[in-house]
Amino acid sequence: MKKILLAFAMTAMAVQSVSAQTVEDSKFLDNWYVGVNAGLNAKTTHTAIFKNLNPSAGIRVGRYLTPVFGFAAEGEFYFNNKGSYQRPLGTFVKGINVSLLGTTNFSNWILGYQGEPRFFEIVGVYGIGAGRVFSTSSAKVYDRNALTTKVGIDFTFNLGAEKEWQVYVEPTLSYALNCGEKTQFNINNSAFGLMVGANYKFGNSNGTHNFKIAELRNQAEIDELNAKINSLRSANNDKENIIARDRKTIKELTDQLAAAKNQKPTVVVKKNTNVLQPTVIFRQGKSTIDAAQYASISMIATYMKNHKGAKLLIKGYASPEGSKELNQKLSEARANAVKDALVKRYGVSASRLTVMGMGATDELFEEVDFNRVVTFTDTTKR
Repeated sequence: MKKILLAFAMTAMAVQSVSAQTVEDSKFLDNWYVGVNAGLNAKTTHTAIFKNLNPSAGIRVGRYLTPVFGFAAEGEFYFNNKGSYQRPLGTFVKGINVSLLGTTNFSNWILGYQGEPRFFEIVGVYGIGAGRVFSTSSAKVYDRNALTTKVGIDFTFNLGAEKEWQVYVEPTLSYALNCGEKTQFNINNSAFGLMVGANYKFGNSNGTHNFKIAELRNQAEIDELNAKINSLRSANNDKENIIARDRKTIKELTDQLAAAKNQKPTVVVKKNTNVLQPTVIFRQGKSTIDAAQYASISMIATYMKNHKGAKLLIKGYASPEGSKELNQKLSEARANAVKDALVKRYGVSASRLTVMGMGATDELFEEVDFNRVVTFTDTTKR
């Protein structure tokens, strides 16, 4: 019998681990219930069962760990001693038994949990406890303690709008294990019982009084989500690289601008002409004005504002690399780019500005790179 109970308990624990995968996780205070019951008990080996029925009442508090497996603590009180003793014991409560029970919902085990309890379910109840018989005899010879065990089946009906109530009929078989010289399952120390009870299940954190089916995703959905995550990560890395590159460019331009601000414009008179400084330098093959070069153009604009009658000749040059035709067009484009900046950005009148493309030269400066330049000449002064 002990081996059977042990195997039954191990099977129930295995079912618990399987069924727990189909429902949402529960908090500690979820899936508790409390209930009361009442019934009749009689010795298994007594020949006049119906004449020797002993009434009982009990309280049960338990918790469902999964839709299949749970546990409960139960206290039962017995109010008669027919079939056990030849004279009354003299107390209103003749005996008490406290048990720790396991429960297994066979309906959910076999048919699966469908999201809420079924109207009718079959639940196994099994466990061990401690019992005591009371008497008022001065010798206390009728006082007795016993290790007990109990196994039963609950025919359960789930009621209420949210299946929060359980009403059950429970036939049981109980043993007093150590009434003799040794602890054993002796049919002469057993009793049949039939109880009727009702349990109330408290509300859970999921908003119901019962387990809730977990919303699981299939592998295809998981793979799709992982692919989206990886794509977003890749896009984010690309943006971070662009941001890093732009920060580097901004720093370089900031350094160039700071260096340009330290330059001071001067007027250099050579061979009866007024040539203004500084000049605007361009990159090889480019006619786009670098940000750092606007400091020089700003200084020329200030000069024009301070000299209302001044007119400028803007000369564009190119370094000797490349063809003659290309360098001529490039020098003109550079001169026009500077003129447009003075007109559109600094408000200098276009009528005061004349542009001229000078083509390629290597005579303005010793450094070849310095000849990719635009110069300014005040034509009103000789």
